[in-house]
Amino acid sequence: MPHIAVPTEIKPNEARIALTPEACKALVEAGHTVHIQAGAGEKAGWPDADYEAVGCVIEADAAALYGSAHIIIKVKEPLDGDLAHLTKDHTLFCYLHLASAPALVEKLKSIGCTAVAFETVVVDGKTPLLAPMSAIAGRLAVQIGTWHLHLPRGGRGVLLGGFIGQSAGRVTVVGAGISGTEAAVLAHNMGAKVRVLDINGERLQQLSGEYPDMEMIVSTPQALEEVLPETDLLVGSVYVVGRKAPTVVTRAQVQTMPKGAVVVDISIDQGGCIETSRPCTHDEPVYEEEGLLHSAITNMPAAAPHTASEALSHAILPYVQQLAEDDWSEELTGGINVQASQLKIAL
Repeated sequence: MPHIAVPTEIKPNEARIALTPEACKALVEAGHTVHIQAGAGEKAGWPDADYEAVGCVIEADAAALYGSAHIIIKVKEPLDGDLAHLTKDHTLFCYLHLASAPALVEKLKSIGCTAVAFETVVVDGKTPLLAPMSAIAGRLAVQIGTWHLHLPRGGRGVLLGGFIGQSAGRVTVVGAGISGTEAAVLAHNMGAKVRVLDINGERLQQLSGEYPDMEMIVSTPQALEEVLPETDLLVGSVYVVGRKAPTVVTRAQVQTMPKGAVVVDISIDQGGCIETSRPCTHDEPVYEEEGLLHSAITNMPAAAPHTASEALSHAILPYVQQLAEDDWSEELTGGINVQASQLKIAL
């Protein structure tokens, strides 16, 4: 059976690991060999000793790790330090988000490896390997927005949840998928006034039944123009499987928001759904544009690496088992983005 390898993530501030010791234990007990790069799990809360205890092989560095296995399980897309070790014989399984990364597409094609993206594994129209990170990102978006609305952070000085006898902050969420729903629910539970916009009226009706105090609005340019001037925190959470995110909120619409308001674009991995968005890092999480604070962190769930790693590992484990046993389901095969130097999906 092919060996499984989990490298240390090298994207800045990326502290997650793709497989927890518990998941590795299940793989080892099933007869698979799992290699872990030294230190790969430490920032997420799992030292090498935890992996050794369940039967994993610890590799000293990336060169040894990639050379030891054919199946590479990562969290984020490969960077130059990863690509240097990938070969045509490797199967790569991770988040890729190729729609916003044309240079990576060409590099993976030139290497000739098989690259399967978590976010394009689709089951009954849903993306179960993207879902847990989307949920975490949605909650973090509101936490980020809450913090940066404070005046010392550069915001307009709004207490998002309001106070007794005082008006609550106003949150607009564009996109009622998993991340948007989690953002809306957290903001609502904090006491904010929440509006959710989506093109799917059925989804809005479902949410309205669960949260009657939220305002559900069918998303149109006119609807956005009406709500944005009254928005303290805008959360963009539009996602189209495997495709570049559409620009839903224009610069002109952003300009109508109150100065000092906050914009958080969760869709940034796929290019962003707000015209004024550009990628951020955890080191520099915000920038000012049009008098507003913007945040669009490309690996937002890395802020909570222990929680995120547990959720991700649990979700991907059945598919890692399929890869290890060379028994691919239709859903896993459908998640192939690049194979034999050919792009397999429409971007």
